[in-house]
Amino acid sequence: MRVLSAGLVSLVLMLGACADGASVPGEEAADLVLTGGRVYTLSWSEPGLDGEPGGDAPYDEDGWSPDAEALAVRDGRIVAVGSADELAGLIGEGTRVVDLDGATVLPGMIDSHAHTSSYGELISRVSLLGAQSEEEAVERIAAAAAETPAGEWIVAWGFDEGAWADRLPDKHLLTRRVPDHPVHARGLHGFVTWENQLSLDLAGITSATVAPVGGVIELGEDGEPSGILRDNASDLYAEVIPPLSPEARVEATSRGLQALADLGYTAIHEAGARREVLDAFIKLANEDRLPIRVFAMLSISDAALMREWIESGPMLESNHGLTVRSVKAYYDASLGARGARLLEDYEDRPGHRGVSGSDYGFDRELAAEAMAAGFQIGIHAIGDAGNRETLDFLAGVYETHPGVRANRNRIEHAQIVHPDDQPRFGALDLIASMEPPHAVEDMAWAEDRLGSERVRHGYAWRSLRGLGSRLAFNSDLSGSDPNLFYGLHAAITRRNKLREPAEGWFPEEALSPEEALRAYSTWNAYAGFAETETGTLEVGKWADITVTDLDPLVVGSGEPGRLLEGRVLMTIVGGQVRFESGVTEPVAGALYTNPLELPHSVE
Repeated sequence: MRVLSAGLVSLVLMLGACADGASVPGEEAADLVLTGGRVYTLSWSEPGLDGEPGGDAPYDEDGWSPDAEALAVRDGRIVAVGSADELAGLIGEGTRVVDLDGATVLPGMIDSHAHTSSYGELISRVSLLGAQSEEEAVERIAAAAAETPAGEWIVAWGFDEGAWADRLPDKHLLTRRVPDHPVHARGLHGFVTWENQLSLDLAGITSATVAPVGGVIELGEDGEPSGILRDNASDLYAEVIPPLSPEARVEATSRGLQALADLGYTAIHEAGARREVLDAFIKLANEDRLPIRVFAMLSISDAALMREWIESGPMLESNHGLTVRSVKAYYDASLGARGARLLEDYEDRPGHRGVSGSDYGFDRELAAEAMAAGFQIGIHAIGDAGNRETLDFLAGVYETHPGVRANRNRIEHAQIVHPDDQPRFGALDLIASMEPPHAVEDMAWAEDRLGSERVRHGYAWRSLRGLGSRLAFNSDLSGSDPNLFYGLHAAITRRNKLREPAEGWFPEEALSPEEALRAYSTWNAYAGFAETETGTLEVGKWADITVTDLDPLVVGSGEPGRLLEGRVLMTIVGGQVRFESGVTEPVAGALYTNPLELPHSVE
């Protein structure tokens, strides 16, 4: 990819344009022209429910081919898409022209479920990603403690509570190795925390402590807290661990957003913003400092915040990149930690079915009130019972408030859905907001939890789409590596970063390359009510663009394993370059730096 002088490129392209009459004389010059690329506008018809490309797609017996080679931007919007000759007349003295040298141009990628503020905060925390044992995790924490004044909190994160479910540690080794610092370690997906004794003492947690609704304080053989807290029990630390200052929260949020811009994302749906996070977004927006667009989902667990927004109503659009029209709620917990609500017992824990609904703190009245006030709702549901009960709840609200059906309501994760319930997603006009990485990460233990038959009903992207459900894909950042190419690879192959299993894990649920790409772009734009502004590269739409070094449609069709080698070259938001390979310095200390955790590091 080369940046050429505007004058030289203008001369070359104008000569070609004059030869065939394809220039645009009299048009105001563009601010930016991308040329010499493989441009996929995604503006053709959607693929069929079976994944077959539409009749007008740039696809034939030889495979995929781009439908343009150049694109021009002015004042933050796309003003032309076509051939280099056709766009030549838009190049003026002040135009920046980028010769893409064959790179691929895509509609801006969108993550439909992320926790960017906490991601930015976690960049500076102790990472336990990839730790294979309690001993290894404790070594990392102890190393951090050795460089931290005694008495200060050590906050760590990233041990895999799903993989560790049958061997969760207790407080004893952690307390012996780190006695003088309170330690609070959060699991990768946030459903288990691990504490040392000083942490428990500062939180006032004893054998007599009553866990919050939907939470569990595990006790050891001596009847005292073991150091493991499950699900909502972590709320006991909300007022104990010193919070970030408002200024630090703003910077953490900005850091998290920029890290996603570095990975090619032009927008995110923030899944559950409490007051302090929303305040950070608002400040960044007011100062025009949002590097990517934010579609914020208010956290329904912050009831006071919700009451204020129900009174004022959604903020449907913002000139500074922030939209607030959605609400996030939790109906059940996680499968890995055996908190997801199941219709039948866990295969590896007879007599146990998880927790859901009011037992998990789900506020039905507040959720229904928010929907009636015009807010889209996204409800976290993992287990087959959790999903069924969530579907029942939404159907009931639709009966009372028929207009809320138009809110494009969502079920977040929709992880294990009984076959009888799969058609209900389409029938209720629901969006299934799902994570391709979760399938290939959970496959190591999911069958243990569910058994060989029920596991087939999990992570069922093809089944849900085939039955008419809309899909939206994401990373559940920071629960999984947000690398775009990892997500595409998982969606298309059902294989992990080691490209295993060879044939894919239940490959019948895989999506086509076009579907996977749309699930991170076009369909996520729809999920954010932004399809008229983004999701495709068309004249008049926002100039939100992702440039990559490989073609995900061609590579995804012929050599999908190579997707793991992909790189983002440019991220453009509203015509502004937010990331440029070799030019923009990536966010320092970004997460997922272990080779086994970086998809493009796999040999």
